[in-house]
Amino acid sequence: MLPDTTTPAWHALSAEDALKQCRTDRRGLNEAEVQKRREQYGENRLLARRQRSAWQRLLGQFHNVLLYVLMGAALITLLLGYATDALVIAAVVIINALVGFVQEGKAEAALRAIQQMLVSECLVVRDGETRQIPASQLVPGDVVLLAAGDRVPADLRLFEVRDLHCDESMLTGESVPVAKQEDAVSRDAMLAERHGMAWMGALVTAGGARGLVVGTGTDSELGRIGHLVDTVSAPDTPLTRSLGVFGRQLAALILAITALVMVWGYVVIGMPVADLFRVAVGVAVAAIPEGLPAVVTITLAIGVQRMAASRAVIRKLPAVEVLGSVTVICSDKTGTLTRNEMTTRRLVTAAGDFEVSGEGYGLDGEVDYAGDGDASEVLPLKTLAAQVALLCNDAHISHEGDDWVLHGDPTEGAMYALACKAGLSPADARERWPRLDVIPFATERLYMATLNRHEDGCLMLVKGAPERLLGLCSRQQQPEGPAPLDSDYWHEALERLASEGLRVLGLAWKPMPEGSERITSADVEEGLVFLGLTGTTDPPRHEAIDAVAQCRRAGIQVKMITGDNPRTAGAIAAQLGLRHERVLTGKDIAALDDAALGEALLEVDVYARTSPSDKLRLVEALQAQGEVVAMTGDGVNDAPALQRADIGVAMGRKGTDAARDASAMVLTDDNFATIAAAVKAGRTVYDNIVKAIQFILPTSVVQAAVLLLALVIGMSTLPITPVQILWVNMITAVTLALALAFEHGESGLMRRPPRSPQEGLVTPLLLRRLALVGVVGTLLVIGQFMRYAEDLTLARNMAVLTLVFVEVWYLFSCRRLHAPLWHEASLRGLMPAGIAVAAVLVLQWLYMVLPPMQALFESQVLSPGQWLEAAAVALVVPLLVEIDKAVARRFGTRVES
Repeated sequence: MLPDTTTPAWHALSAEDALKQCRTDRRGLNEAEVQKRREQYGENRLLARRQRSAWQRLLGQFHNVLLYVLMGAALITLLLGYATDALVIAAVVIINALVGFVQEGKAEAALRAIQQMLVSECLVVRDGETRQIPASQLVPGDVVLLAAGDRVPADLRLFEVRDLHCDESMLTGESVPVAKQEDAVSRDAMLAERHGMAWMGALVTAGGARGLVVGTGTDSELGRIGHLVDTVSAPDTPLTRSLGVFGRQLAALILAITALVMVWGYVVIGMPVADLFRVAVGVAVAAIPEGLPAVVTITLAIGVQRMAASRAVIRKLPAVEVLGSVTVICSDKTGTLTRNEMTTRRLVTAAGDFEVSGEGYGLDGEVDYAGDGDASEVLPLKTLAAQVALLCNDAHISHEGDDWVLHGDPTEGAMYALACKAGLSPADARERWPRLDVIPFATERLYMATLNRHEDGCLMLVKGAPERLLGLCSRQQQPEGPAPLDSDYWHEALERLASEGLRVLGLAWKPMPEGSERITSADVEEGLVFLGLTGTTDPPRHEAIDAVAQCRRAGIQVKMITGDNPRTAGAIAAQLGLRHERVLTGKDIAALDDAALGEALLEVDVYARTSPSDKLRLVEALQAQGEVVAMTGDGVNDAPALQRADIGVAMGRKGTDAARDASAMVLTDDNFATIAAAVKAGRTVYDNIVKAIQFILPTSVVQAAVLLLALVIGMSTLPITPVQILWVNMITAVTLALALAFEHGESGLMRRPPRSPQEGLVTPLLLRRLALVGVVGTLLVIGQFMRYAEDLTLARNMAVLTLVFVEVWYLFSCRRLHAPLWHEASLRGLMPAGIAVAAVLVLQWLYMVLPPMQALFESQVLSPGQWLEAAAVALVVPLLVEIDKAVARRFGTRVES
């Protein structure tokens, strides 16, 4: 009979009960049993996900309703015998598809990155013998040996633990290595509190142990995260949804208008069917903004370049625009909102508190007395505490380039920095007080002790858990010497430091007999003098505090979701300016139904001790409320939520490959302030896309309306042919619209609330511009055509040139949606628009003078006077648009600056 490994409570069983449950013992399994279990459970591997092929991705680019209309138009045009028109339309379709294919991000590789965390080989005990085997051959019931530097090959129930510490940050979010033990814990303990377990993918940083394999492959915690990654996907971006809705609406409108054209032309005018089809194709080609997908894509790409300069690397192009829509940012704490550098802030002695200045592992700072007495009288206490912090310590800090680099445990690094700020020189101190012996930290002892020689004798220096050291001390150090221990004072100080979210360590010392060479636990447990408490934290980044405030002013909620303990999370949240009065833990989240969780999300900003499924549920609950969610993370445990969020943001420095591959954006500096800067850039990108749409659609309306008006009034020829329309759409309009992609953000960008995710692209302002520019531009183009109607080729060329100048002048009005042309904001950054206009005018001149262009587009050379005439006539459009802006401002619309 095979063991039942489906129980989720291995951490609640003693090691012996776990061995019995798996029907094995400390000698391990025999080969026959291993084979039987491998057939039952399979290999210790994670499942790979099949990726889309390049052809599938390319074909997917054609799945667009507007491209369907264009492809139909090309087919009809070809069947009617207009091969040139058909080829030009087909080329437009292919170019759009290729642009999308090239810009599409590489396929998701989160599962592959998680698989790379699996070790290739491990030490296992079978039949009482230790052997090295591929980790993929492990089965439930195997006994594995762990040592420092190993990566845990499967989920293990630990026994024979020897000072084992594991870095589980990629799974639990815990910022420091976790001390392991053999004892069972409560059945409902959170993942980070299951100290008798070692999880697949965790790194052994110190010590050793044996472990019983209780979860392999997809049955491990890492495997369950991989399954979540594989089964969740990011929703469509707001812009993608808006463009999809807009495309369907526009396609339906175009088909309806085309049908009406056919009916009107056939019934009222009596045009031949072949001519009607060509007019209908012309209307469709004119109305469809063929260049819009390219303009949107290039605008997003420019946003990518700008964000890269701000240390935000975009992996998926649409993510640029999503940043401008974000309403909630769910941020990890460690390293993103905080420095990820433990810093001692407080030293408490019997004579009062000392405040410690400085940031991170930098050695610049002071240890200043905050009590009421004379600082010189308590100096011996500070010096002795600094000696314990420095000498009972295995870490050191080096200055490499511009950075202070820690070598060793983060908390010990903070103690090292404390001693340096107190005035000690590490090299001098270790030379004057050399270490003779050490008792390393162990979970069963909860302290570390060293024996150091001094010119006056020997000292034993001790640091460890405050409760443990206070239980071993009967005296405390006063400035004048040891005195009876005041337990109430120390417990009150301990509670005060803990309530501030500080990690608290106790310091103690004891004089040892001259000539001592060794110390034992018995030495520590008798005659110890309590010296003080240190309060250490991973402090918030100063720039993160400002960035959180900036986000809140911009109407963006910031929520902290961390694997750290609730008290620490609440204290950091208070310093960041988040609501910290109520903190929800993973247990609290699990106890809430969806409705109750939705209500809690409105009131709570801080979530602690969260699991991967908790983070995923929080993201989905926020999205269910209509929020656009950005999620930050660095560990494997963050990958499912990163992938499900509207935009996942991974850390570039300390993040895992799994987190980076599940994200749409990577921060190269792991700094929350970079997210705020990226949000501003995202809002700028969206504004520029809106400006491009405000520019392209009205000019497309002019082109379609020219053909419709010609048909309605019974003109016998088209004022502009379909290929001439495509020239204006794909060359002139796109070139000019690209200038809008380079516009910089408005000054009030981060003081306005996020736009509603339900907000579409068809706004009252767009409708007003469509009507104004559409009507006026159509009349101007038709007027120019009729003025030269005696010469059809000349008339069409004057109509095209007038249309080009309408677009040129209208571009300058589109650079600001509300501010006038002469406003300071409109006059700044004219270079991109100037270059685009110059390029268009050159292209238009080539269009008229090059023989191949003349053959393809039926163009001809126009005189300078005709160019000036077209330019002057087209000036009517921007003048009327500026009058419209002035009226809008007069009735309450704010002038952008």
